[in-house]
Amino acid sequence: MKIKNRAFALLLLMLVLIGCNKTITSAPNVTFTTITGEKIALTDLRGKPVIVTFWATDCPSCIKEIPDLIDLYAQYHASGLEMIAVAMYYDPPNHVVDMTKTKQLPYNVALDLNSEHAQAFGGVMFTPSTFLIAPDGSVVKKEIGLFDLAKMKTNIESLLKG
Repeated sequence: MKIKNRAFALLLLMLVLIGCNKTITSAPNVTFTTITGEKIALTDLRGKPVIVTFWATDCPSCIKEIPDLIDLYAQYHASGLEMIAVAMYYDPPNHVVDMTKTKQLPYNVALDLNSEHAQAFGGVMFTPSTFLIAPDGSVVKKEIGLFDLAKMKTNIESLLKG
């Protein structure tokens, strides 16, 4: 019975991975609306490295990586790094606003009420999903799950020097 369960789980995982999360090579032409009402067009951020991370307030890994995101923002924003955290469509907006205040997030937080941003980024289904976008608009890194902070810093530093 254990073998059947494992085989089924593996098959299910393979189907999920095949059917979603298409690879994107360039940043989509989207405009985010932050929880404060600010509009941010991703194309307006060309010339700077950008992190776009999809998250949810009920996602333990998302909560765990918030200090790393805050660290990246604190360390590199003055040098040009921009960051947008996009709350998944199923996340109640009041939960997103409350957590943003509780965790004192210094970077932009946007809602994705109709899942249009998740779809534009290749069908994001899993959180956290983090995209590092180069100043030329190319997607240079995509991480599903927790990202490696040291590797992310190295990638950001190379983009800032570039």
